[in-house]
Amino acid sequence: MNKEKKTRIAVDIGGTFVDAIKLDTQTGQFELKKSSTTPSEPWIGVLKAIDDLEPSLVHVDTFIHGTTLGLNSLIERRGAKTGIITNEGFRDIFLIGRANVPDKHMYNFLYSRPEPLVTRRCIMGVKCRRNYLGQVEQPLDENDVIKAIKKLVEELRVEAIAICFLYSYVDPIDEQRVAEIVKELYPDVVVSISSNIAREHREFERTSTTVIDAYIRPIFERYMNHLEDKLQVNGFSGRFLVMRSGGGAMTGETARRSPTHTVLSGPAGGIAGAEYLADLLDRDDLITFDVGGTSLDVCKIEGSRAAAAFEAKLEDHPMLIPVYDIRSIGAGGGSIAWIDEGLLKVGPRSAGSEPGPICYDRGGFEPTVTDGALCLGYIDPSCFLNGGMTLNALGAKKGIEEKLAVPLGTSIIQAASGLFDVLIAKTVGAVRQITVELGRDPTTATLLGFGGAGPMLAPVVAQELGISEVIIPVAPSGFSAWGMLNTDVIDDYARTNISLLEETPVIQLEKVFEELESEALSSLREQGVSSEHTVLVRQLELRYLGQEHALPISVGKPIDYNFIHEQFTQEHEQRYGHVMDSQIQVLNLRIRGIGAFKRPNLAEISDSSFGIDSAKVGNRSAFCFTQRDMVPFVVYDRAKLGKGDSLYGPAIIDEGTSVTVIHSKQKLEIDRYGNLLISTGI
Repeated sequence: MNKEKKTRIAVDIGGTFVDAIKLDTQTGQFELKKSSTTPSEPWIGVLKAIDDLEPSLVHVDTFIHGTTLGLNSLIERRGAKTGIITNEGFRDIFLIGRANVPDKHMYNFLYSRPEPLVTRRCIMGVKCRRNYLGQVEQPLDENDVIKAIKKLVEELRVEAIAICFLYSYVDPIDEQRVAEIVKELYPDVVVSISSNIAREHREFERTSTTVIDAYIRPIFERYMNHLEDKLQVNGFSGRFLVMRSGGGAMTGETARRSPTHTVLSGPAGGIAGAEYLADLLDRDDLITFDVGGTSLDVCKIEGSRAAAAFEAKLEDHPMLIPVYDIRSIGAGGGSIAWIDEGLLKVGPRSAGSEPGPICYDRGGFEPTVTDGALCLGYIDPSCFLNGGMTLNALGAKKGIEEKLAVPLGTSIIQAASGLFDVLIAKTVGAVRQITVELGRDPTTATLLGFGGAGPMLAPVVAQELGISEVIIPVAPSGFSAWGMLNTDVIDDYARTNISLLEETPVIQLEKVFEELESEALSSLREQGVSSEHTVLVRQLELRYLGQEHALPISVGKPIDYNFIHEQFTQEHEQRYGHVMDSQIQVLNLRIRGIGAFKRPNLAEISDSSFGIDSAKVGNRSAFCFTQRDMVPFVVYDRAKLGKGDSLYGPAIIDEGTSVTVIHSKQKLEIDRYGNLLISTGI
C-alpha cells in the first residue's frame, strides 16, 4: 500500500441521508458531508456524498462502508427468487417456524402471517439423513438432488438456492456436495449453505439465516460491484471494507460471500464509535442513543464493550449472526405523526428522504418529527444542512395545524410539543428495555446522543430517565460513519457442542476451539491481517440443564472449569437475580478473530479565544420542556465554542447538520476533544 496515503473515508447510508466522513490519519482532523439517500439506486447518494467530500480518491488508503441494502431488500421484498433444498420429509420446517405469533400481534386474533420468502413449491426434500452425532442414517441420493435442482432452476426459475440439512452443523459434507452439484449444473445460480453461515443447532433459525443469505446476495453483489467500479474510476486503489452487524469490518470480497453479516452494519458503526469514545473518556457505563431519519437505536455499553447477541430478527425472520444488542423503534426525524381514534401517535411509518417531511417541499403532506421541531423553534429553516437546504416552515406549521392541532382541538405549539411527548415516551421505553428489564439502573449511566436528531432529544430524554450526564460527540449526525473509521477487521466462528460442562473432557473443548481458531486465522490472513496484529477471543455459551437460552462467558487458555463455573454463576445472578442448583450445560463454542486496525488519534480543540459570547449567533423563541412553554433561547455556533467553555440553558447549539437543545436547569461544558458534556437536573 502507498505509504503516502493518509486519508480514510467512511460512508453510512441512512433512511434519509448518506453520511460521508474523511479523516486525516496524521492530524486527526475530519470533514463531514451529507447527501440525500436514493433508495431506488443507492450508489448514487453514496457517490454524491463522496464527490462533495473528495472528488479524487487517489490519496485514500481505506474506504469503509456501512449499508442497510440487504435489510432494505428483505423489508421491501425485492430479493432474488429463492429455493430450498433440505431433507426429505422436512420441507415444511421453514414455513412452520416456531408456530408462534409475533409478540406485537399477540392479541390480534385476525393476524395472518405474511407471505414467506420461499413458497412451498420452491422447497425440495431429497433423500439424505444424519443423526445428531453426524452419523449417516440415509446416504445422500445424488440423482434425487439433480432432479430437485433441475426443477428449481429450469421449471421454477429460481435465482438462488439455500441448502440446509438436519445436523449439518456436526458434519457439513452433504451440504457441501449438494452445493458442488448445483455449481456443476448451473454455475450462475447463487448457492448458500447453512454450515458456512451458521454452524449451530436450531434447524428453523439456521434455515431462515441461510434463506436470507441466498435471498439478498444477488442484489448485494450487484450493488458492491457497481460501487467498487465507480470508486476505482475515481482513482481509489486502497482497501475496501464493509462494516459488520456485530462490530468490526470485513473486506468487500468477504462481504459478498456473507452479506447477512452486513444487514445491520449502519447502526453498528455508531456502536463501534461509542466503544472507542467510552474508552477515551473513561465512561464505564454508557447508553447509546442514535436517532436518525427513520429509526431510533439504543444499546448498552459497559466497560467499553457493547452488549452483544448472537441472533437478530428481521421482519420476524430470525438470523443466527453475531450482532450488537441494539433495540430499535420506528421513531426518527422523518417519523410521521398521526391520529388514531383521538390519540396522537408517532411512527413507525417514516417519510424517509422521498418525499420526506412536509418542510422539505418534496411532496410530503404528513407531519413528521422534523416538522414538529421547526414549529417548536429548534431548527433554523434557512440554515438546515449548513444552508444546503431551505426548509418550508410555513408548510410545516400548516401541516401540524391541519393534521394534528385541529383534530385534537389544540394549538400548533401544543400539538407539536405533544408529538415530542409521545416520541420521548417511546424512547424512554426503548432505553428501559436494555436497562431496567435486564436488571441495570439507567440513572448510573451516561447517555451518548448522536444521529441527526439525537442531540435534539437526548437532553430531555436523560431528564425523563433521571440520567445526570449527556455526551454529544463531535459531528453527531455523522457519528456512525465516524465510528467505522475506528473499527478493527473481525470475523466470528461458532460450533454447537451440546454437553454437560463437568462431564466434558477439557481436551474435547480445546480441540473444537483450536479448529475454530484455525478458521478465524485463515480468514483474517485472506483479508490482509498479519499474525502479529491478530487477537483471538474465546467464549462458551452456557445454561443450566433444562433451560432454553444461554449466557456467553469469556474463557481463557487453558480452560479452567472452576473459573468458568464462577463466572457463569455471577452473570446468571446479575441477569436473572438467582442461581440454580443444577448442572451447567455447554451449548456453543465461539471464537472472535480480531485484526487490530490502527485507530486514529482524536484531535484536541483549542481554548476559547474570545470567550463564550463570541460563539453567540442570535436568539429565538423555542419550547423548553422544563418550563413547558415557549421561552427565549440563546443560539450558539458550535464551531466557535472552545475547550473549557460552559453555559446554562435554555440554549441551542447549532452546527448545521444537527442542533443540541439544552433546556432550563441544564448545564453545558466543552471538553478538550470538543464533545458537549451536558449535566441535567442542576
